[in-house]
Amino acid sequence: MKILISADMEGATGVTWPADVLPGTPQWERCRPMFTSDVDAAVKGFFDGGADEVLINEAHWTMRNLLLEQLDYRAQMITGRHKSLSMVEGVQHGDVDGIAFIGYHTGAGTEGVLAHTYLPNSITGVWVDGARASEGLLNALVVEEYGVPVILVTGDDRTVEDAKGYAPDALGVAVKDYVSRYSAVCRTPGRTAEDIRAAAGKAVALAGRTDPSPVQEHTVELEFDAEHLAGAASVVPGVQCTGERRVAYTSPDMYEGIRTFKAVTTIVSAAVEEQYG
Repeated sequence: MKILISADMEGATGVTWPADVLPGTPQWERCRPMFTSDVDAAVKGFFDGGADEVLINEAHWTMRNLLLEQLDYRAQMITGRHKSLSMVEGVQHGDVDGIAFIGYHTGAGTEGVLAHTYLPNSITGVWVDGARASEGLLNALVVEEYGVPVILVTGDDRTVEDAKGYAPDALGVAVKDYVSRYSAVCRTPGRTAEDIRAAAGKAVALAGRTDPSPVQEHTVELEFDAEHLAGAASVVPGVQCTGERRVAYTSPDMYEGIRTFKAVTTIVSAAVEEQYG
């Protein structure tokens, strides 16, 4: 039984504002141990529940945030950027029985602590086949194509609610309650570690590879906060401007869909000017 953890940071214990997650800041250094505590609690819980192997994939920013030396010795971790499947790297090898989204958050344009979709700003909304999409939904559609169920989601209370739409059977743990995009009622690391470990132990029962979902086309739409960003995104083959600040593309499956999404966000990020966006 092998469990993959996709570990993001905005939904971690104690995290409420940009400096908490920006590599190199004093606040980021302060929050790294709490982020690591959340992930370690999940690791321990999965082993408690009978998992044989737990692989962690770092999924935040530089993908070099977790403190390896503070993790349970039984775990292994993929760290660093430029991975084929980015946030869910590791799911494609056919040996993962379940995936956990630890430290996740809600999508751009919705209520939630540090809500965004891939880019911290510039994107005001993402839709897949007409449904507003968080990173959780995007990644759930990818892992579905490999027959891997989402079994646990942690983040703020809005994130846990969002997960019910894309992984209704998954267990959810809220480590904080949304007040505004940059504030929350936070539980302490001792409390959240206990809650996450207990939920992870139970979530193992939900693991088990199934037949991959039928391959199907997906249409992805993105809305930006400035019209020039739509123009920048449209240089990616297959991406078309559909409005002053909107683009859309259709992919034959979500594997290609997420890779195109990565290309779009990389180009858009490079097109953002420091002061005017």
